Amino acid sequence: MTTSPEDTSSPTSGPSSVTASASPTASPGTSATVGQIVEGFPEKLIPVMPGATVISSSFDKTSQPSTVALVASLKAPAAAVVDFYTKHLKGLGFKAVPGDAVGAVASKDFVRNDNETVNVAIVEAAGVSTFTIGANVAVESAK
Repeated sequence: MTTSPEDTSSPTSGPSSVTASASPTASPGTSATVGQIVEGFPEKLIPVMPGATVISSSFDKTSQPSTVALVASLKAPAAAVVDFYTKHLKGLGFKAVPGDAVGAVASKDFVRNDNETVNVAIVEAAGVSTFTIGANVAVESAK
């Protein structure tokens, strides 16, 4: 049996249909914003590095684990960003995972209690480091 691109049937199942899902919407406990720290953001967990400009931030305190994200930029080498967040996260009991890059991108992973994770990824260009921090942590850690 030859089918044309418009033919949506198969020899055994008959016509098929596809139902498009609605656009995703944020849950009531999810907050995100551009150009600043979102209200309720757990800055004790993920502080903004001194001198950095916030590009965006988000926080979902209703999920298990809670998810936190920060994107910022800074006139500094990527190594300075990694050092700042490594010291901070180690002070909170996170342990650095071996490895310092994914391809050409500086990237550092941290874990605590085998179920909380933080990733810091940095792209450096023309003396500016743009970094993304993503964390999945216990709800009580994101306060």
